[in-house]
Amino acid sequence: MSLKPIAALTLVSAILAIASAPWALDIMWLNVVFKPLTTALIITRAWPRGADTPATRHAVLVGLVLSLLGDIALLWPQAGFLPGLVAFLLAHIAYIVAFTREHRFLAQPAALTGYALVAAAILALLWPSIPPGLRLPVACYVLALTVMSAQTAVVGLASKGDQRRRGRLLMLGGALFMTSDALLATNRFAFALPAANLWILGTYWAAQWCIASWLKPTAADANVAAAAAG
Repeated sequence: MSLKPIAALTLVSAILAIASAPWALDIMWLNVVFKPLTTALIITRAWPRGADTPATRHAVLVGLVLSLLGDIALLWPQAGFLPGLVAFLLAHIAYIVAFTREHRFLAQPAALTGYALVAAAILALLWPSIPPGLRLPVACYVLALTVMSAQTAVVGLASKGDQRRRGRLLMLGGALFMTSDALLATNRFAFALPAANLWILGTYWAAQWCIASWLKPTAADANVAAAAAG
């Protein structure tokens, strides 16, 4: 399947999942169906890509599948929160493995410092509101998220030639993932955000799309993209 149908289906699925919220259509079964489906469609986007780097492709796909499991767990916001957190923690570890296959681990100390300062500030603000039993898992998750996001900057800044655009897209994905999780944590532990799932899920799926799109496209997709650009 070429890029345009997958992109269109992903967008429609994401809109239906977001519109399930009480402030919109208030139809919860839409969330149950279309939230996992949106991530599954992003997996479909990634699946044929990255054939030239099979180990990297495998790690990205593992991260996406773990994210899908996390999405399913979080359909139950209370009982599923900790399993979902663990699934996403493992997803970030898989992404770190993928992003370090060809680029040295944390080769941009400034990026790590920047992300660490942002993460630490958010965690410090929310810490009093996080239940004691969740503090250690949340801190471990934040650490993995911070390292993953910083490593996307390593890849983005090191990418040259025909990899430059995909590298910059990946770097954007890291920033969007950090944004999404900061919004999610604020909404859960501090105060309710207006239209929360619009901002949380919108940035989350945009981040996952950027990560999936980082893998090198097949020759056929590359030709289609070149023709469209021309």
